[in-house]
Amino acid sequence: MTAPVMYGSAAVDAAERLREALAGYEISADVHDGYGLALVSVGAGPVVWSNGERFWWHTGWNAERRRAVYASQEATEPGRAARRIAFHHARLCEAAPPAPGAGSPL
Repeated sequence: MTAPVMYGSAAVDAAERLREALAGYEISADVHDGYGLALVSVGAGPVVWSNGERFWWHTGWNAERRRAVYASQEATEPGRAARRIAFHHARLCEAAPPAPGAGSPL
């Protein structure tokens, strides 16, 4: 199933280009828009925000400073952003416990 293609704002256009680039890594994503931003929900991975000029996504937590850490990429480079997000997505998938019912039965 493919998500409907939405156009109309720079943020949505950039998010759609990122979604297409992520498909090249076999990562499914959905695009949502509102309030001047677009969100790209990446499977079980991060949510990527776009304002049309940049993409940014949460990559972790800095315990010393007690705040979230984000990565960012210019929206003019959706392929590069997709590559970075694909690596982050792979790390998240490796660290995640298996889903209930997954794996071989005993």
